Amino acid sequence: MTLTEETRIKLMGAGLNMIQQALSIFDRDLRLSVSNRRYQEMFELPDHLVQPGAGFEETIRHMVSRGEYGQVDDAAEAVRVRVEAARAFVPHYMERERANGRWISVEGAPLPQGGWITVYTDITEVKLQERLLQAHSEELSGELLAHTKRLAQTNRALAASNAALEQAKRELTEMEARTRLTAEMMPAHIAHLDRNLRYTFSNRRLSSVFPGLPQNIVGLTVQDVMGTVYDKISQWLDLTLQGENSVHEFTHDASGRRIRLALTPDQLDDGPINGIYVMSMDVTEETQARATLAQTRKRELAAQLSSGLAHDFGNLLTIILGLQGQLARRANLPPEIAQIAQSTIAAARRGGVLLERIASISGHREMHLKPTDLAALLEDLQIMARPALPASICLHVTQRDDLPLLMLDQGALQDSLLNLILNARDALGTQRGEITLSARRVSDTWLELRVADTGVGFSATALEKALDPFFTTKGSEGSGLGLAMVYDQITLSGGTVRLANRATGGAEVTLRLPFKRAAPNTANSAPELVLLVEDTDSIRENVREMLRDLGHNVIEAASHDEAMGLLDLPGLGLVLSDINLVGAGSGLDLLRACRAQGMTRLHLMTALPQGDALHREAAGEFPVLAKPFTLPELRAALETIE
Repeated sequence: MTLTEETRIKLMGAGLNMIQQALSIFDRDLRLSVSNRRYQEMFELPDHLVQPGAGFEETIRHMVSRGEYGQVDDAAEAVRVRVEAARAFVPHYMERERANGRWISVEGAPLPQGGWITVYTDITEVKLQERLLQAHSEELSGELLAHTKRLAQTNRALAASNAALEQAKRELTEMEARTRLTAEMMPAHIAHLDRNLRYTFSNRRLSSVFPGLPQNIVGLTVQDVMGTVYDKISQWLDLTLQGENSVHEFTHDASGRRIRLALTPDQLDDGPINGIYVMSMDVTEETQARATLAQTRKRELAAQLSSGLAHDFGNLLTIILGLQGQLARRANLPPEIAQIAQSTIAAARRGGVLLERIASISGHREMHLKPTDLAALLEDLQIMARPALPASICLHVTQRDDLPLLMLDQGALQDSLLNLILNARDALGTQRGEITLSARRVSDTWLELRVADTGVGFSATALEKALDPFFTTKGSEGSGLGLAMVYDQITLSGGTVRLANRATGGAEVTLRLPFKRAAPNTANSAPELVLLVEDTDSIRENVREMLRDLGHNVIEAASHDEAMGLLDLPGLGLVLSDINLVGAGSGLDLLRACRAQGMTRLHLMTALPQGDALHREAAGEFPVLAKPFTLPELRAALETIE
């Protein structure tokens, strides 16, 4: 059984009334909060001055008028002085004789939330004993009596001071506990180092920023705790001990996390530097977002610069092709002139292909992250890559860890890996060799994919410039845009690309993508009645079999009008429609009508390019699945419908 608020107040009042001292508590607005019966009796206060909310100024005015403080010449000034002292309240202990001849001690202490508490003790008996002792003890010298009197008064003042110190200690302990709790809740490691770089405070969040490092580090040195990381930060620590504030970012090699380190000298004014305040934060996601934004801005700038040039250059190539075509069609041309004309036409056409590739790099491109089974993606990649490899080259694909479904741009990732495999093939040439594609997780921070070969490796110039557009080591056979496209696709996802030579010979390219788990599937995965709308018979049959393989029942329609007549079927749970349909209405029109009827599980599919205006309009309202697609891609797409 719990006590009501009224019952608790009554019990507290009963307890205070049992205290022999008078007690009063005033809040920061000089209003009475709590008092006991002894307070009213001691100062003979009327009832309205002992009710919560009574004003301190009114109480003092009443006590002055009754002569509590003896004869005063200016009552208003006496009230003002005491009220001002209350507004600037400080802890105190004093003894005074009242107008009625009795003595009281007054002990006051401030409260953490504002206001103060005052305890009044009647010490008349103590004072009488002091006077009797002085009157009847002729053997004691006056000096000893005075000393005894001062000692008694000092003891009482000391007791009051001890009480104030105990209160301050409790408040300090509570403040320290709140401060530590706040520090523990911060998503960062906060610590203090002394001048010997030894931890004197830590909020025990080190392991959340640097996986694998200990939590209880107070008393240990930075070098003992941080290990190899100390080599990266030692120079910054030395500068901080010289009085320099600094903020740094670096990569924690063991976990791949990006860390921001803020260092502040422990120094008051111009005094000595007593140590260092340290704050470490994991800013990996922020860094990935910055990289994505920077790459997007570079692409936008490249698109602005190249679009006009590409347009004009495309017109010039068209003119060249037209003129050379006319020349090539002339009869009786000398063979050498005819060959020149054909070579010019071939070069112009290659220039057109190059323009298309430039547009694919610098043009608008959206990320299409979807739940991805990496093992299935790599298996599909092997199927695509093996026919392009000669029998003398072996392709090995390994995945070191069992990975959950990850949010990846499947098309961009497959294009990048296939590009790297074909580059490795070209580097091996006709010699026998191996290409290895490996995948692993890096501390739930990165998905790392590495393509390595047993060829001659990168030259020093290639290591420096291979990611630059138009750099190639293949002569006229290469456009110099392959690795540039890989770099663009990976950095647009917030990832990184690193080129290196293997110690055992050969080159390797390492891609790191943010390790983003796919959200748990909360959609209804039970069999449903699906309305499939597709105007091409062969495609409709293929998709129908996929849906049945997923356990669904399927109703088919070949047009917008035919589908509209089936929307009232009982139990219809999902509509999957192509965007372009025969007849007047499109798949987008159909799904808008479904939405107006309250249906929520709606999905489109299309072979339109992403840059098409209708594709962009549809994707702004409904999920869109790009054709062609596989069964796992269809399953993932339908499972993500909200």
